[in-house]
Amino acid sequence: MKYICISITLLFSILAFSSKSYSHDEFPILQGPYLGQKPPGLIPELFAPGIVSINGRYDFGISFSPDLDEVYFSVQPKEGTADIYFSKIEDKKWKAIQKAKFTKGQKAGEMEPFVRADGKRIYFTGYSSDFSGEEIWYVDRLDKGWSNAIKLDSPINDDDVMNLTQAKNGDVFYDNRSKRKMYYSSSKNGGFPKVQEVDVEIGSHAFISSSQDYLLVQAQNKEDQKRNSDIYVYFKEKDGAWTKPINLGNTVNSDFHERVPGVTPDGKYLFFSRYNEEGGIANLYWVRTEVIENVRPKL
Repeated sequence: MKYICISITLLFSILAFSSKSYSHDEFPILQGPYLGQKPPGLIPELFAPGIVSINGRYDFGISFSPDLDEVYFSVQPKEGTADIYFSKIEDKKWKAIQKAKFTKGQKAGEMEPFVRADGKRIYFTGYSSDFSGEEIWYVDRLDKGWSNAIKLDSPINDDDVMNLTQAKNGDVFYDNRSKRKMYYSSSKNGGFPKVQEVDVEIGSHAFISSSQDYLLVQAQNKEDQKRNSDIYVYFKEKDGAWTKPINLGNTVNSDFHERVPGVTPDGKYLFFSRYNEEGGIANLYWVRTEVIENVRPKL
């Protein structure tokens, strides 16, 4: 099970830098939001080369805290299960990136973290070493650090599931891998007692926007079956239905896989993984969210 996969327009100097990784002692001084990286424009750029995006592994599923002072993302080697890595700002500088190990070995793999809008909970997917038993888990913020990992007590976990994201009102959207469809659940008294299928044509690895006005997915290109997976968007119509899926276009999508989309808490940047590294491996890219608004249907 491979979860993620980048653009050939990068300069050779950047590609060389992206292969470098840092030990704890030599981690660079990074200040400001987004690990101190220069924000992109309307053309996707590699995110934090050599720091987050490192050649030779799959980097995907990134989520920031609401104040943009913490970052959590998934890393999977060519062989083996994924881990969640993280960094946070202390004394105005980003700390060296390290593994979270939320379940402390209860699940062999941990991936696709999602920081709740209030910053007080992180949802993530835990799974077994044979890539089965995919479940939604969470940790709650304590005075110092995070609680022990807790398996979500909800019908959501009655099937193999993954990649849960949450709107500001508490509703969650996720992949039901057992049924190969997207599902959602409305929040009730802090729980999720009922699940329902999302009424859309195609897509997986959904990301629901904070206000639920759009839904991002990855899907096989509808117009050209020879292409790899692209990122599509559904917009919410006045009657509550979703539009037809709209491809984000050739600026975002390429001849390589684009997967696992997500948007930052401030709504400014779309993150995704592109699988254009040698061997079909993925790094993280980011681009301004105008690429979403540019395809929104005109009223």
